[in-house]
Amino acid sequence: MNIILNGEPAELHGTTVADLIAQNLAEKAFCRSGVIPDLSPKARMRKRFLNENDKVDIVRPVVGG
Repeated sequence: MNIILNGEPAELHGTTVADLIAQNLAEKAFCRSGVIPDLSPKARMRKRFLNENDKVDIVRPVVGG
């Protein structure tokens, strides 16, 4: 399936946001997208299916001042 990941075309070898995270990141992350408009915990990512051409941004919290 083709999606837009962080503004760039990407191919997803799965169907959920959790699949996308597993495919692209080795560490935990939060996800914000047009499909999930809030920062989503991992349990919710497993239940959210993506569709062709969905736009997804993967963000990580940064700590510091």
